Amino acid sequence: MTPVTIDEQTALVLIDIQNDYFKGGRNPLVGADEALLHAIDLRQAFADKGYLVIHVQHVSLRENAPFFIPETKGCEIHPALKPRDNEPLVIKHAPDSFHETNLDQLLLDNQIKRVVFAGMMTHHCIDTTVRRASHMYPCILIADACATKDLIYKGQRIDAAVVQKTFLASLQGFSQVITSSQCINAL
Repeated sequence: MTPVTIDEQTALVLIDIQNDYFKGGRNPLVGADEALLHAIDLRQAFADKGYLVIHVQHVSLRENAPFFIPETKGCEIHPALKPRDNEPLVIKHAPDSFHETNLDQLLLDNQIKRVVFAGMMTHHCIDTTVRRASHMYPCILIADACATKDLIYKGQRIDAAVVQKTFLASLQGFSQVITSSQCINAL
């Protein structure tokens, strides 16, 4: 495995860790609670070092959106990861966290050279964002700080564990894929 490099020019980007993805939300994911715990640890480790932590929040503008409806509790960032005063919040309206947002400018303004990603959903917003980011920055994806759900294809259910492993395996072509403990140990 390639050594993991994390320094003051590395930012942690937490994508869509929002209430709708948890029990009682409009689109609960498998493993969301476990991913949240790892994301909390990552955020604290980055904060302890004084490294940049950025939150991304998806707000759906689609008419009749099934979740992330503006001004609902489900759309809010999970209370355990509410952005602190020194942690920027990027609002997005599409799966790609860079699409029509200020995320890239925030990274450039803070002289960031490498990005660590965690969040939800692995098969959608994480996948889209990491693939886009890989053309601009070396990327690290934290496997155990991401969550997904069962998918249906041609009438067949694909278990969330299979979806998770498949997307993480695919994203190895665009980023280093490591665990939260590996990331924290590299700080």
